[in-house]
Amino acid sequence: MNIYVGNLDYRVDDQDLVEVFEDYGTVNATKVITDRDSGRSKGFGFVTMDSKAEANKAIDELNGATYEERKIVVNEAKPKKSNF
Repeated sequence: MNIYVGNLDYRVDDQDLVEVFEDYGTVNATKVITDRDSGRSKGFGFVTMDSKAEANKAIDELNGATYEERKIVVNEAKPKKSNF
């Protein structure tokens, strides 16, 4: 399952997301989205987990939680819309 994580502090990186989510199960990949010109975080990212049950538990427990002094938004990522 692909999970959206928003309202992240700009200092949070991919490894930080692994550390937060691995408490809930196996993390396959993480990606904090960055600005292509400045390289600075845009304040959101994605986490991929194999187990839907583990992913749902992480979503339930982390959505609205405080991480790095910010209340984060965690939910199932929606598929990217096509321009076609």
